[in-house]
Amino acid sequence: MAPMDAKTAILARARDAIGRSQQGRPVRPIPRDYIRSTSDAPGSDTVVEEMIEKLEDYSAKVVLAPTDAEVADAIDSFLEGLGSVVVPTGLDAPFKKAAARSGRTVREDSREKAIPTLELDTIDAVVTRSRVGISISGTIVLDGEPDQGRRAISLVPDTHVVVLERSAIVPTVPQAVDVLGENPLRPMTWIAGGSATSDIELVRVNGVHGPRNLRVVIAH
Repeated sequence: MAPMDAKTAILARARDAIGRSQQGRPVRPIPRDYIRSTSDAPGSDTVVEEMIEKLEDYSAKVVLAPTDAEVADAIDSFLEGLGSVVVPTGLDAPFKKAAARSGRTVREDSREKAIPTLELDTIDAVVTRSRVGISISGTIVLDGEPDQGRRAISLVPDTHVVVLERSAIVPTVPQAVDVLGENPLRPMTWIAGGSATSDIELVRVNGVHGPRNLRVVIAH
């Protein structure tokens, strides 16, 4: 018998599950043997290069910063020309200070002392850390910890500066899900480039459902 294509296999599994449910029989367990990369280790040069390539393809700006001082300088550079920044309360103190350089106004946000959404809309940028990056798709995931903050602060301001640890960049989605699965109840935000969409004529529109500008600092 010739192997089924993906569409046929999915529909066959759906029909089988529906039939078993209607007949009161247990549904077969879902296969979880996802492909995971083993040739390239998380944070390796190959993985980081792929991550940068995908991010830049999404029009994000990326810089490598091996030290905390260079991370702070990169944050300051990415915020050049902006007047106001929101940061989560758990963000590293040196990074908060970098956000406040050049006279920028910095406001801290937390679940306990949340900035109203309409006020967030008047703030130029946000600086956060992140939980994991996925090089195959150029995706960065935040999981709501104190150094990343509420989802609102990463969705409303027009520019998002993200600090992503090199060691947290993994090659595949299943590997990232393994990391996130360690704390499955945290609120997650998956970011793949600046916010954009296209209409039926493929006219690109930026800033539709989140920050137009994504700036990524790959640390250490």
